[in-house]
Amino acid sequence: MRALQTKAASASPTPSGSGLLEVAAYLLVGIVLPAAAWSLALSIPVSQALHDGWIAQITASNLAICYTLRQLRSYAKTRLLSYVIPVNAIVFGAVFTVNSLARTETSWSLFLACGFFTLAVSYLNTIRLRRISNISRDYVIPGGEVGNILGRRGFTELRSPSQLEQLIADQEIAGAVVADLHHDLSPEWERAIARAALKGIPVYHYRLIEEELTGEVRISHLRENDLGSLMPNLPYRKAKRLIDVVAAVVLAPFLLTLMALIALLIRLDGPGPIFFRQERLGYRGEFFTMVKFRTMREREVEDDEHARRDDAITRSDDSRVTRIGKILRKTRMDELPQVWNILRGEMSWIGPRPEARALARWYQAEIPFYDYRHIVRPGITGWAQVNQGHVAELDAVHTKLRLDFYYVKNLSLWLDVLIALKTLRVVFGGIGAK
Repeated sequence: MRALQTKAASASPTPSGSGLLEVAAYLLVGIVLPAAAWSLALSIPVSQALHDGWIAQITASNLAICYTLRQLRSYAKTRLLSYVIPVNAIVFGAVFTVNSLARTETSWSLFLACGFFTLAVSYLNTIRLRRISNISRDYVIPGGEVGNILGRRGFTELRSPSQLEQLIADQEIAGAVVADLHHDLSPEWERAIARAALKGIPVYHYRLIEEELTGEVRISHLRENDLGSLMPNLPYRKAKRLIDVVAAVVLAPFLLTLMALIALLIRLDGPGPIFFRQERLGYRGEFFTMVKFRTMREREVEDDEHARRDDAITRSDDSRVTRIGKILRKTRMDELPQVWNILRGEMSWIGPRPEARALARWYQAEIPFYDYRHIVRPGITGWAQVNQGHVAELDAVHTKLRLDFYYVKNLSLWLDVLIALKTLRVVFGGIGAK
């Protein structure tokens, strides 16, 4: 059973479709079709515009968009249609910027045509894959904790091992077989599961499916297979630090200008310091001083653990929040000074949010495995923030912790890209802000 579970963990339950079909569609619809239409409309040979450098750029752009959307759809809580426009805009925007700065001779009408057709094929392909996902069916073996996923669309409960054997023989399983592989299944079920695996049918532990549906990782025991030996993606974790520093340096001119404007608005809004400093629990369980723009009025706090904990909790429509503070919190721009913490190595752009000392001590005492979230650097934004928003009460913190565990377990460049895109929705839509 452990071999089957390992195999399941290495795959994604999300249907990926045909990779070659997708690439062909992008190249045909995103390049050949608009180039032919442009040539006919202007009565100009296609070769006049599609010089070697231009072909390489547009081809690379289409492949980058295709690959990015394929990677993003492997994660939970991904409504991919909402990311089609941002991904296309970022890629083609980068190409536009590079060509503009280099003053490359370019047909911008053809560039726009390729961009429009690529956007169209991105939408159509995403809709196609969503329909495939909706009609695919996974079969669930009864027993153990599988009741957590039964009743959801696309899951059918098997009645007996013989039914599974018959479905395998008739080649009627287009999806996967799901079971609680920790449960003491009968020898008949085990033989049927082994036969499914031998026929190339994916066999998933129910927890993997549950994680893909919810974007949360539940931890009840410190099992190696739950936590990945307690060590998240080490190669990427090293690269992530380099990405953090480079991004902070590159964005510094823009961010410094924006922060100067915000500082002026805070000063004009009323008395009090511009910055707010607070001890937070961070990487490897060490406390550090986090810096952010002040969004609340100055107040006295009693020298008492309960009072400090109560003061650290931000509530809905909190009367302590200033006028400019409401805007900064809604757009998350109050977090911008934490770029300093990133450069110091105390934080990352993306990761679990660090908690105030009083709250962290409370959570450590009340919530098992809470400290595991500190195995990665805390972030300005994170998986829990973009999916849940700000929380402080224990019940909600349990959910937040499961979201943080999902991030730690699935730490990767593409998950960070997805969180960055979701953060843009939060910034411009105010979703999840408090």
